[in-house]
Amino acid sequence: MSVVLDLADIQGNILEAYPKQGYFKGRTILLNIGGDSKTSRAANGRHFVTRLLPRVTTALAGASVGDAVRPPAVAVNVAFTFYGLLMLGVPTRTLRGLPDEFIDGMAARARMLGDDFSGDHWQEKWDTVWQNKGKPPEAAVHILIVLNQHYTASAADLDATTEAIVALAAENGVSVLAGHNPPGKEQTLYQDISAIFDEHGRPTPKEHFGFSDGISDPVFEGQYPADKLQSAAIGQGAVDGNGAWRALAAGEFLLGYPDEAQEIPGAAMPLAFSRNGTFMAYRKLHEHVGAWNRFIGEQAEKFAAFRGIPLVEARETLLAKMAGRWSDGVPLMKAKDFAEWQAFNEKFPQNSPERERELVDFTYRKDIDGEQCPMTSHTRRVNTRDALDPWVQTNPKLASGSVLNNRRRILRRGLPYGSSGPEATDDGDHGIVMLVVCSSLARQFEFVQQQWIHYGLDANAGNDTCPIVGNHSQGDARNGPKAKFVVPSEQDSGKPPYVAEGLPQFVETRGGEYFFVPSLTALRMIGMGTVDPT
Repeated sequence: MSVVLDLADIQGNILEAYPKQGYFKGRTILLNIGGDSKTSRAANGRHFVTRLLPRVTTALAGASVGDAVRPPAVAVNVAFTFYGLLMLGVPTRTLRGLPDEFIDGMAARARMLGDDFSGDHWQEKWDTVWQNKGKPPEAAVHILIVLNQHYTASAADLDATTEAIVALAAENGVSVLAGHNPPGKEQTLYQDISAIFDEHGRPTPKEHFGFSDGISDPVFEGQYPADKLQSAAIGQGAVDGNGAWRALAAGEFLLGYPDEAQEIPGAAMPLAFSRNGTFMAYRKLHEHVGAWNRFIGEQAEKFAAFRGIPLVEARETLLAKMAGRWSDGVPLMKAKDFAEWQAFNEKFPQNSPERERELVDFTYRKDIDGEQCPMTSHTRRVNTRDALDPWVQTNPKLASGSVLNNRRRILRRGLPYGSSGPEATDDGDHGIVMLVVCSSLARQFEFVQQQWIHYGLDANAGNDTCPIVGNHSQGDARNGPKAKFVVPSEQDSGKPPYVAEGLPQFVETRGGEYFFVPSLTALRMIGMGTVDPT
């Protein structure tokens, strides 16, 4: 029996990323619930939530239901930290049903996540707004508001919505937290986010390192109408063992539904509080564009001489091997070398339906040793597809994907921030605000971040971390030898692999937190103070 989701009860940006719905700019606002007592704080927060509720955008606004639903000019969505729910007066019996990692918060788990890039004083590099060490719960981040501006709207619409929400907060004892900047710099009230636009003013899927991003995202039951679901699941769901794909279980991304284990996991009570909600990791990831450009430039020259190929080919090949895709998103499994990449682009032109399918419809069973797409490349680490199925090593025809992979999938939302170019430096303000959505932060987001991005054991890479977003050792006593990345050679070529040594730190966390994204039903319960776990 197919899953039918209540789109009007699920917040927007969960079922489908806002940029795919025409929202290319946005803003995040962090709020603190004020008051001189526990009772007054709860009352202030509940009044704010109740008055904000009519503005909250649901999944219905982006559903494929024809022209009857007009997308809002500015989508508004809201989420809460654990301390935010505590300040709102959510009962302890409900709060104790929330997962441990959510209660701990992201900063408390930074070492496990590989966020301690600069040793013991890692948090000193975080934006001021996230530096909550030593502060009481009353002073922490409590509420996240995410605004997304539709392409038919203007910057004035985004500013007007921002001003209305800030005014609404002030009327109810809720304050905006400034400091979306490193310490010592002028503190801004909001974090602006935006797609990167090309020279013609058109939005692109690029991020600051030049890769096309946001190509592949999990497809799950109920996400699309039944007649479109199977097609959408190709390459983005789970391998079914018969050479076809199926949608993943809805419970992997929404609370209150069966997951890939065919179970409905325990959740915070009452059920209406959890159902149709989910969890989200907010991560501000600064990109060291200067270090990236220097490293790639130096290594491309060495790689060109090592392989005896033109510099342009060497640069593009090195980028593809690190990412697992060519810079325009074409998978290495579809085009193993520069010549095949050019041929692919001639056969499948940009924006064609056939190309969109080819970009996601592939497995790794024909490349179990990682000769074509390195085992340590970024995309192969974060979505192993069928590579961890035990049958892949002995009888690839029987491989049907892996429960290990199917239960680690995450929804990637968010947008880049800041601007960069060929002359960009590491001190510039540019990167990605990444919103990771999943039902279990520990089983999904944290597992991928810890085990696949930072340890590499499943990729037979020892302590080599992800070449792009990993925590790269600089050769100090604490972290061992300098980070490296190995570009394998085909076994029959007789050529040795190329080793790129001394990877600098390319990506650095500048702050973030774990949030609960409630359903519209739960928001009403929170606002009315009627969350009853009994």
